[in-house]
Amino acid sequence: MRLPLLALLARGPAHGYELKQHLEQLLGAAYPQPNIGQIYVTLGRLEKSGLIEGEEVEQSSRPNKKIYHLTAAGQEALSAWYEETSDEPRVRDEFFMKLALAPQTGLADQITLINRQRRHYLNTMRNLSKLATADHRDNRIAQLLIEGAMLHLQADLDWLERCQEELEKPE
Repeated sequence: MRLPLLALLARGPAHGYELKQHLEQLLGAAYPQPNIGQIYVTLGRLEKSGLIEGEEVEQSSRPNKKIYHLTAAGQEALSAWYEETSDEPRVRDEFFMKLALAPQTGLADQITLINRQRRHYLNTMRNLSKLATADHRDNRIAQLLIEGAMLHLQADLDWLERCQEELEKPE
C-alpha cells in the first residue's frame, strides 16, 4: 500500500479519504479495497520515514483534516519503484506445497485437492466475469485488472489439468 499511496500523492496533495476514493475509482471492485484505517496507518509510517509530509488544515464545520504531499525522498522512492521489475513467477505456491505433501501425510488426496482448487478458480473466474460485465465497462484500468486476473486463473486451471494428468499416470 505504501508505494501506490506515494504514486497517488505524486499527482498532488490529498488527505487519506481522497486517496482511498482515488484507489477505488481507479481499480474498481475487482481489487481488494483498502480500509480507511489501513490508509491512515500507512500514511503515518510514510510521514515518519520522511517520504511524505502532512499539514493540518482547519475546517469550519468539521474536524481538522491532514493533507499529505510527497517529499523529495518520496519522489526518489517512487522513481526507484517504477524502475524495479515485479516479482518472479510463483515458485513458493501454497497449493503446490499441499499437493506435494499430501501423499506423505496421508491426510488428503491429491486429485481431491486439485478438484477443490479447480472449483475455487472457476468460481473466482465467474465472479470476475460478472464484475467485468457490470459497472466497470467504462473503467479501462479495472477492465485490464480483471482481464489479467482471469488470464492468470486460466493459466492456473491449465496447470491444474497438467498436474492431474501427470498424477493419474501409472508409474
